Amino acid sequence: MSKTIAICLARLIFGAVFVMAASFKFADMQSTAGYIASAGFPLSMFLAWIAAFFESALAICLLTGAFFSEAALAAGIYVIFLAFSFHGPNRWSGNQAEFGFFVDHFVFLAGLLFAAVHGPGERFAVRVGLLQSNVEI
Repeated sequence: MSKTIAICLARLIFGAVFVMAASFKFADMQSTAGYIASAGFPLSMFLAWIAAFFESALAICLLTGAFFSEAALAAGIYVIFLAFSFHGPNRWSGNQAEFGFFVDHFVFLAGLLFAAVHGPGERFAVRVGLLQSNVEI
């Protein structure tokens, strides 16, 4: 029972992070686009919308368990992309807190990789996906 509770709680945390991220983007798409543009990316409004829908899809997969391992891997790649793009070494000299934000992304990656390998748990999960859980990746 405690294993099921821990896995469900972890899935809720993963899902909540992406629900919040997508919600902030949908609530103020213009600011999100501005932040993306400030990092030097072109087509910032388009990328902001893509990010919001991608984060929404990740949240759905992580919360339901559908395509869980695939979503956890995609989220891991996305999180590391965000770390380097928005909190990378070029930002550390101006603000030491950016280094902390950068490192936090790797902690999140570790959890996502662990989740990808072990799957969504045995209970309360839609068990569809291309990758098998509990299989080495």
